[in-house]
Amino acid sequence: MSSDRVTVPESGRVITHNETAHRFETTQDGHLCVLDYTLDGSVAEYYHTGVPAAVGGRGIAADLTRVALETARARGWRVVPTCSYVDAYVRRHPEYADVVRR
Repeated sequence: MSSDRVTVPESGRVITHNETAHRFETTQDGHLCVLDYTLDGSVAEYYHTGVPAAVGGRGIAADLTRVALETARARGWRVVPTCSYVDAYVRRHPEYADVVRR
């Protein structure tokens, strides 16, 4: 399994990029939280975020999305945000416009 780990400075949360499963993931209070994607060449479709209700409202999806977008930028990927959460996030954060493909 190929994976990278990033600690989000503001939250201290550790996000793992699980390349084999094509997802970014973290665990909060025993709950697995994910951002799933597909990759076709250098185009990544970010199609799903999943954060269980028991740990919702803590900024977990935002941390997953931020790390996923930073990874895309570092790797030269263009992101197609078909997940409604990721789409809303990039609309609120124009600093990621350079990696988004509409």
